[in-house]
Amino acid sequence: MERTALTHPFPPLYDARSRVLILGSFPSVASREAAFFYGHPQNRFWRVLSALFDAETPAGVDEKKALVLQNRLALWDTIAACEIAGSSDASITGVRANDLRPILAAADIRAIFCNGGTSFKWYNKLLRDALGREAGLLPSTSPANARWTPERLTEAWGAAILPYLKE
Repeated sequence: MERTALTHPFPPLYDARSRVLILGSFPSVASREAAFFYGHPQNRFWRVLSALFDAETPAGVDEKKALVLQNRLALWDTIAACEIAGSSDASITGVRANDLRPILAAADIRAIFCNGGTSFKWYNKLLRDALGREAGLLPSTSPANARWTPERLTEAWGAAILPYLKE
């Protein structure tokens, strides 16, 4: 499959109450089509968040936004533009990073976590030193990360994220 040069097609999700920033790598084909985060039905992201916060799994974009913001999270991706073949993180080249400073200026972000190794790799390569902030690595919610069950993902994500959400 041939790589296509793309720019991130939708804005970050955050508000002044956000405390934890979760970074993906770059939107999949399904997410680009839905114009929202984690649009592939097999991605476990929304099921993991729902389990963490004892909520129903959101169906539409408005419900997903509400779940994120009500629980003081922020969502964005590490990559602003790149060349990519379909949805393959492994194919990503020519990366330009997103500017996280507007989020960090608007909210008291206590921790940054990357959803999977590709986001973590590009965060450390392009953003960590510029921001002076470390990011934690969370196991990817992608269906390609099949060795992590939804239960294990929820446990790992909860152990990492929940301490930062306590007042």
